Amino acid sequence: MTKKFVVRLMLAIILVLFIFISYSAFSIWSFSNKVQHVKTDAAVVLGAAAWGDEPSPVLRERINHSIWLYENGYVDKIIFTGGKGEGAMYAESEVAREYAIKNNVNPEDILIETKSKITEENFSYAYEIAVQQNFRTFTIVSDPLHMKRAMLMAKNTGMEEAYSSPTLTSVYKSLDSKIPFFLRELFFYIGYIFSLPFR
Repeated sequence: MTKKFVVRLMLAIILVLFIFISYSAFSIWSFSNKVQHVKTDAAVVLGAAAWGDEPSPVLRERINHSIWLYENGYVDKIIFTGGKGEGAMYAESEVAREYAIKNNVNPEDILIETKSKITEENFSYAYEIAVQQNFRTFTIVSDPLHMKRAMLMAKNTGMEEAYSSPTLTSVYKSLDSKIPFFLRELFFYIGYIFSLPFR
């Protein structure tokens, strides 16, 4: 193997990686605008931090969006996800449920899981609930730049008929807040893609 060949091979690998990363970045950014208002059995609301017994601004807007879907007849049930953060008294999903009840969602229409720590676990535990309840169609709720990875995870979990419904009131509005979130999502999305063959 000549040095020239090795250099060309390395350049080819770098080019392929650059194209893949660029395409992934474009895909995440463009998918963030995809809104699918379809009637489904349940909204799956991805967890975010809770501050004591109150939702953080990020979680609050995800809950508000699920309430809007519920009130406008797009979903029959809401599944809140998210366990307890370190030192927390309440799980994210418990805080979300109480907030939704205070905002006129029927408690009988709310289901929660309290064990998840990461997005992938949000889906796996939510899917266990869905199977028990015989839910077959899902509306996925999160922040816009989170949706590309979230939808891929939903499908891989077993939620084959899932639709994207990002909150339109995300707290990530300015470029100063969007860019760090976007770069984080790009990192985790690429990591998830590369991990798929080993799952």
